[in-house]
Amino acid sequence: MQIRAEQLEQHLAKASLAPLYVIHGDEPLLALEAADAVRATARQRGYAEREVFVAERGFDWSGFAHAGASRSLFGDRKLIELRVPGGKPGSDGAAALLAHCGRLDAQILTLVSLPRLDRAGQSSPWFAALASAGVVVEVWPVDRARLPEWIGARLARQGQKASREVLEFLAGRVEGNLLAAHQEVQKLALLAGAGALDLETVQDAVASVARYDPNAAAEALVAGDLARYQRVLDGLRGEGEAPTYVLFPVAGALLALRGAAEGKPLERLFGELRLFNKPLQRAVQSAARRTTRARLDAAIAQAALADRVAKGVAKGEVWDQLTALGLKLAGGSKA
Repeated sequence: MQIRAEQLEQHLAKASLAPLYVIHGDEPLLALEAADAVRATARQRGYAEREVFVAERGFDWSGFAHAGASRSLFGDRKLIELRVPGGKPGSDGAAALLAHCGRLDAQILTLVSLPRLDRAGQSSPWFAALASAGVVVEVWPVDRARLPEWIGARLARQGQKASREVLEFLAGRVEGNLLAAHQEVQKLALLAGAGALDLETVQDAVASVARYDPNAAAEALVAGDLARYQRVLDGLRGEGEAPTYVLFPVAGALLALRGAAEGKPLERLFGELRLFNKPLQRAVQSAARRTTRARLDAAIAQAALADRVAKGVAKGEVWDQLTALGLKLAGGSKA
């Protein structure tokens, strides 16, 4: 059984817990909150004893195997936590996990924490055994489009609310740094109190803690959000990001759009161009329905020029060329 992190609370409210939970994803805050929710529910349901194992390099899997095969000395229910930071248990770990899934006990609850697994990892026999034996909780990052709503929900938990303008301001300040977003929301509870938040109060209270990655630039570009695209470029430049790393997803997104215009399936193009970022994929899929070929060809030509400038074979400032790239694609809507 697979569920999203936002469905976990409703699932845990049911009468009985599954014998095993697997949490995997690349958003540390949400993964930690999901694990905390499982732990808290386990304590409420009488799982009083807890054993924690961290499967790092050189980990001895015999301790985990023994814990899963033995009940508590005092007859209490027991929670076993297994954390695999690298996401790959190795041959010994895979065997231990397969064996563990074959002897699950109603008195023992297992919680496995993993980073985001690629397709090969999710297709492995050991992961398939975990998924069949229990509940897999998928943790996805909160993309920019959903970030204001996410912040609004967090504010509501502490008795606060904000207008769309305030939520957009907050999202712009914390984009790409969900842990910092969580901390800023908590800070607002202390500084502003319950009720409606006005923009001036939030501007005074919230620091700029946004962190950007090149995928965010590509996503904003193909979505036609030039203000955000430029803001991300400025952030990346200020953080010292190499322009070539920015160009990779930007050019890939543009080439995917051209391939789609030629009738090629986007799923195949994403694999060929190594565009694995889900928000970027969704932005490309949406843009494919509205971007004109003329604007797209102009943007691709501009991306090629920016690449030559970045490599020193053409004159100019590469960040200016990236800005010009956004302007080339702007207005590329059929509507």
